[in-house]
Amino acid sequence: MKKLLLIAVAGIITMSGIAQKKVDELIKFNEAAHSFGKIKQGVPVTYDFTFTNISNEPIVIERAQASCGCTTPKWPQEAIMPGKTGVINVGYNAAAVAPFDKSITVKVAGADDMTTLKISGEVITEAKPIENPQTQPTVIQAPVTDPKPKTVTPATKSKTTKRTTTTSKKS
Repeated sequence: MKKLLLIAVAGIITMSGIAQKKVDELIKFNEAAHSFGKIKQGVPVTYDFTFTNISNEPIVIERAQASCGCTTPKWPQEAIMPGKTGVINVGYNAAAVAPFDKSITVKVAGADDMTTLKISGEVITEAKPIENPQTQPTVIQAPVTDPKPKTVTPATKSKTTKRTTTTSKKS
């Protein structure tokens, strides 16, 4: 009886190992990383990561989770048939001026692992362009000096007048 139970448990473990596939056996992304380059502050950007179902069964993207709230992934909610393509749209809000490197973790139903997509770039402030540099005046700032020099007078002692009073005695 113990042998039969042991064989059954081993069979279940083997079957569960076979049922789980690796994500790269199910889908293939055209590219897993995208650089936006330099982008203007406050101007959101998006990029479409295209993937293909390379398995023989329909696949479902369970979730696509960004590493922070500034990145927003959108993924297909319906099953992707074998040989068909899907898109995960990733947006970045570009609020903070700084270089960025964000990741999006993608979970495919039936896969025991996940895959990671990456976006990067640098958010810069918008500089106001000069329309025609030849017609713009050149401003040279001279050091600031006071046109009227101030004279400092030394403190003077106040003169105190001594008063003497005489009293006369009347006899």
